[in-house]
Amino acid sequence: MAEEKPRKIKASGLPRLTMPEQNPKRRATNFEEVPYGISLEMAMDEASRCLQCPKPRCMAACPVNIRIPEFIAEIAKGDPKEAAIKLKKQTALPAVCGRVCPQENQCEGSCILGIKGKPVAIGTLERFSADYVRLNNLEQLPEKAPATGKRVAIIGCGPAGITAAADLAIAGHEVEIFEALHLPGGVLMYGIPQFRLPKEIVVHEVESLKKLGVKIHLNYVVGKLRTVDKLLSEGFDAIFIGSGAGLPMFLGIPGENSVGVFSANEFLTRFNLMKAYDFPNHATTPISAKHIITVGGGNVAMDSSRTALRIGAKSTLVYRRAREQMPARAEEVHHAEQEGVNFQMLTNPKRVIADDSGKIVALECVKMELGEPDASGRRSVVEVEGSEFQIPCDALVIAIGNRPNPLIPMTCDALKTTKKGTLEVDPETLQTSIPQVFAGGDVVSGAATVISAMGQAKIAARSINKFLKGEPLKDETSPASV
Repeated sequence: MAEEKPRKIKASGLPRLTMPEQNPKRRATNFEEVPYGISLEMAMDEASRCLQCPKPRCMAACPVNIRIPEFIAEIAKGDPKEAAIKLKKQTALPAVCGRVCPQENQCEGSCILGIKGKPVAIGTLERFSADYVRLNNLEQLPEKAPATGKRVAIIGCGPAGITAAADLAIAGHEVEIFEALHLPGGVLMYGIPQFRLPKEIVVHEVESLKKLGVKIHLNYVVGKLRTVDKLLSEGFDAIFIGSGAGLPMFLGIPGENSVGVFSANEFLTRFNLMKAYDFPNHATTPISAKHIITVGGGNVAMDSSRTALRIGAKSTLVYRRAREQMPARAEEVHHAEQEGVNFQMLTNPKRVIADDSGKIVALECVKMELGEPDASGRRSVVEVEGSEFQIPCDALVIAIGNRPNPLIPMTCDALKTTKKGTLEVDPETLQTSIPQVFAGGDVVSGAATVISAMGQAKIAARSINKFLKGEPLKDETSPASV
C-alpha cells in the first residue's frame, strides 16, 4: 500500500543508493543486464534524499526537461505507479533513459546534493519506476487530445522518431513511422548491447507507442521506396526526419579493407539485432576470433570491446588520447576494466597487417604523448618518434564515430545540408529548408546521445504541432511538452 506522505529523512541521513550488479567475471561471459533491479524500499529511501528544490537544477539540465522532483516525490510516497504516469507524460522512453543516459553530466551532475556529497540517483529511480509498472502490468498511457485530422510521417524509429511520434500522437495527430530495418527501435535495438539495454524493454516501449495509435512500417527505406517529396504528395501534412547517423567512419589507414576488419555498426548489429551469439538458432554467421582490438574511446567503443569479451575473445581497446580524455561514460569505462578489457591509452593505429590470404593478423600502432593545450583547453597529442609496435589480432573493430546517410537529401533536392552532411535546420524550431519538414537527433547534430536526440525530437514535435495548427513556430513555450 502506498504511503500518504514522503518519509521525513534528511538528505544527509542516508548514503546514496548503490545499484547491485553482476559479478564482473561472471557477466563477462553472458549478455544479461549488468545492474540488478532495486526494491521499492530501496527506491523510497533514495527518493527521500531529494530536497525538492524550488528551482530544480536537475530539470534544467535534462535535455527533455523532465520534471524530476515530481516523479521522485511519488516514489518517496511509495507510489511508483504515479511516478511512472508522470514520467510517461513527458518521455516516451523512461526505462531506456534510466539505463543509458549520461546522468552524471546532466541531471545528477547538476543535483545540488552533489556539491558536497553524492547526488540523488535520478537515473536509477527513473529506471525503477518504469520497470515497476511494466513488470506489474500497471502502465497507464497518457490521454490523447481529440483527433485533428492531420497526418504526420516520421522517418526512422529510433529514439528521436519514437519521441516525436509519441508527442504528436498524444496531440491528436495521425502518425506513421517509416523504419528502414526489419525491427523498430533504431540504435536502441541494433547499437546498444543487451547487457546495457535488454531488448524486451525496447519492444515494450514500441508496443506502448502502437497503443497510442502510431502505425509502424518496417523494411521501408525512405529515399528508395518513397522520397520525402512523394510522402508529401501522398497526403502527409508534415514530416519529421529522425533517421540518425548510421554511416560509419573509418581510420583511412593502409590495410583497413582486410578480412576481419569491421565497423562498430556491423559488429554490434550482428550481435544485437541478428543474434550472432545464438548461432545456429539464428542464421547470422558468428565472428570467431581469439583477439579482437577495438579502436575508439566513446560509449560505442566500450560496447564493442565488452561484446568482444562475451564471445570468448581477448579484448583490447586502443585509444589515441589519455584516459581522462575519453568521451565514454565513466561507468562504462569502469565496467569494461572490471570485466577484463585491456586498455592501450595514447596509442594510435598506423596500418593493418594482413597475411597472404588478406586476413588481418596484427595492428601496427605508434605511441602518443600529450602536447600543449589547444584553443579549447584540450591537450593535443603528438606521435613519439620511433615508437611503432604491433599488436597481434585476428579481428579489428573501428568505433570512431558515424555520420548521417546521405540517401534522403540525395533524393530530395530542396533539403539543404551542412558541410558535415547533417540536415540544415532552424536551431530554434528544427524546421528544415522545406517548411513542412522538420528534423532532429543525430541527422541534425551528428552522432550524439539518446537523450539529446529525444530532446531535439520534442522541440521538433512542438514545432510541428504549431505548424499544423497554423500558429507561429517561435515563442517561449517549454520544449518539454507539445
